[in-house]
Amino acid sequence: MPAASANPDFIIIGSGSSGGVIAARLSEDPNAKILVLEAGRRERSLRLAMPILFPFVMADPKFNWGYMGEPEPFANGRQIRQPRGKAIGGSSMINGMLYARGHPRDYDEWRQLGNEGWSYDDVLPYFKKSENHWGAADQWHGKGGPLSIKQQPKDSDLYRRFIAAVEKLGYPERDSFHRAEQEGWGPPPLCIHEGTRASTAARFLIPAMSRPNLTVETGALVTRIEVENGRAVAVHYRDHAGQDRRVTANNEIIVSGGAYNSPQLLHLSGIGPADELRALGIEPVHDLPGVGANLQDHPSVAMVLHALRNVTLTNALRLDRAALSALHWLLNRGGMIADMPVTANGFIKTRPELERPDAQCLFQPTMIGAQLWAPGWRKPKPDVVAMACVLLRPEGRGWVKLQSADPGDKPRILSNVLSTENDRAFFRRLIPQLREIFATSPLADVLGAEVMPGADVRTPDEIDAWVRTACNTALHPVGTCAMGKDAMAVVDARLRVHGLTGLRVADASIMPRICGGNTNAACIMIGEKAADMVKQDNGLAMA
Repeated sequence: MPAASANPDFIIIGSGSSGGVIAARLSEDPNAKILVLEAGRRERSLRLAMPILFPFVMADPKFNWGYMGEPEPFANGRQIRQPRGKAIGGSSMINGMLYARGHPRDYDEWRQLGNEGWSYDDVLPYFKKSENHWGAADQWHGKGGPLSIKQQPKDSDLYRRFIAAVEKLGYPERDSFHRAEQEGWGPPPLCIHEGTRASTAARFLIPAMSRPNLTVETGALVTRIEVENGRAVAVHYRDHAGQDRRVTANNEIIVSGGAYNSPQLLHLSGIGPADELRALGIEPVHDLPGVGANLQDHPSVAMVLHALRNVTLTNALRLDRAALSALHWLLNRGGMIADMPVTANGFIKTRPELERPDAQCLFQPTMIGAQLWAPGWRKPKPDVVAMACVLLRPEGRGWVKLQSADPGDKPRILSNVLSTENDRAFFRRLIPQLREIFATSPLADVLGAEVMPGADVRTPDEIDAWVRTACNTALHPVGTCAMGKDAMAVVDARLRVHGLTGLRVADASIMPRICGGNTNAACIMIGEKAADMVKQDNGLAMA
């Protein structure tokens, strides 16, 4: 088998929201040689840079690996799509760009589970290190980091009506969800830099690729990690030309494939539940039963209501106006295309006695599936607004397993949404709560009939039945290589794989419990913290 170029000190597998950050930070030391292996390509499509086009790039198989879940036993046997980014930058290239850290208690729980160094006080400096916040730097927010965070404009009529309605009901308006208090509604913070998507590729990795000590090889499908005498020593991969290659690491191998591909690669390498691996013809190298277990994601449904056209996105989607918007964006990176179609973001409680919000809701002036239209060409879609409704801390746990021993096969994924009574009861509480907002003026004055779930869905049984047909996930998978000390933990608090040396995992898969919000910010934080731990453990210069 041909060898790759001169042996690097560190091999990073995956260039997504964690791996790209790790590579950029490790390469700050010019004496460290870094190799990144990425199965996707470096994509230069303008569509990827346009924030408003995220639903379309997410649906495009050119940019999405196109994973599909197993039939969900508590959701009418439906299969849930599981898009994953297929490019340098991973899923930060196709996500919705909303910046959310979760609640401080989320990280304090990680620490209480035995993970030293992962309390909110411990991780806050890493959130701030990445961040270039739109406001002033303070104890909660950072200024001058690579990751630009902007605030969605709040000057629309729909936003003003929405905030007036929720304030009547006692909800506060928030300018930031990352200070002392989180509960309330406000404009969403977004990972957008000067009108373009602020992916980890654009903001971290690609700027670092000019350094001579950093090599990024694309089209590189890693097939297994080679373990010798309890140490990870080499990576086997198939390059863009289909040639099998092997490269050894002088110091460490860092797996950053995400919540689906990190456990998949460990399984292919013989690291995982031994009996399951033997059944697929894979010789176990290290019996680690937690690999692929503990999958968590945010169950999500969308409520949809008719609305007056002047508060929806319909007029802006008329072909001539959309073309002018595109020209405006091309010339100065401004206008509608430089923003996301989200009017308001909320973190709210469905029971007043809860210590922290259990729901995240996104109010939108349109719905997924909106399209361009023009008189005489195509009729516009109905004028609607939508509310995405997300359960932040589900009890249900799923899994990731192999289809076969073939590295080219997609992993098997079961989210296990709605598998517990508490998860189902959450939606019974939330839907009436949101209906109360929709019925409150001045928001109610521009809304019409409810499309989904519909006026005939009222009783707990009716809501349960509708949720089973409508529930997907928010595409925030985590937890499949969980950090901890128990028998099902995969990595320790320094992200080293239990029982092996020279091997770490650093991405969403290490979260022992899902954070209460969009997971991209937490993955970037994990990348920042992992990079410092690798530097400390290997004597690299600290930035």
